[in-house]
Amino acid sequence: MTEEANTPKHGTIPQDAKDHFGRAKEEFKQGLDAMFPPEIKVHHQAAQKEVLKGLRSLIDTALDKFDEEDGE
Repeated sequence: MTEEANTPKHGTIPQDAKDHFGRAKEEFKQGLDAMFPPEIKVHHQAAQKEVLKGLRSLIDTALDKFDEEDGE
C-alpha cells in the first residue's frame, strides 16, 4: 500500500486510534478509582455535568448568532 492510502483523510480519526484511546480511558479510570474514595466520583460527575452545560450554552449562543445573521 502507498503511504497516501494509509493516511487518514482530513477530519477523520482511524478506528485503531479510537480503540487505543478508549482503552487508555478505561485504564486511567480504573487507576483513579483505585486512588480516590467513592465520594470523589459524585463530585467528578457533577463537575463533568457542569462543563457540558457550559459547552451547551456556548453552542446555543453560537447557533443563535447564526440565526440572527440569517435573519438580516
